[in-house]
Amino acid sequence: MNFPDDLLYSPDHLWVRVKRGVAIVGLSDFAQAHLGNILYVDLPSIGQAVTAGQEMGFAVEAAKSMTDLISPVTGSVVEVNNSLSDDPAPLNSDPYAAGWLAKIEIIGPLSAELMEAGAYRQSVGA
Repeated sequence: MNFPDDLLYSPDHLWVRVKRGVAIVGLSDFAQAHLGNILYVDLPSIGQAVTAGQEMGFAVEAAKSMTDLISPVTGSVVEVNNSLSDDPAPLNSDPYAAGWLAKIEIIGPLSAELMEAGAYRQSVGA
């Protein structure tokens, strides 16, 4: 499994890349592997407020299950990856680039639960 060192990871298996106060968020390689083939993604609305540790109001449907996503940061959704609505395949094939889910303008400090790659790798037993 791949866990890029330049990302942070949530206990709920989302990755976070912070750039200029905006968090780009996606499913970790671990999450996509355990979900299996992702069939559908329900994306948030632009302007939607999200709170770290709470459901973001959107979900991923895979062959194995439907999963509500838990926000890794607090803020407001400023952009979503609309291309995933038509073709969610990048969530499985390229989770750290083309498979990003949303960009969230961060409000306040980052959650203390976010982990660096080494700690996340250890938490999932990889």
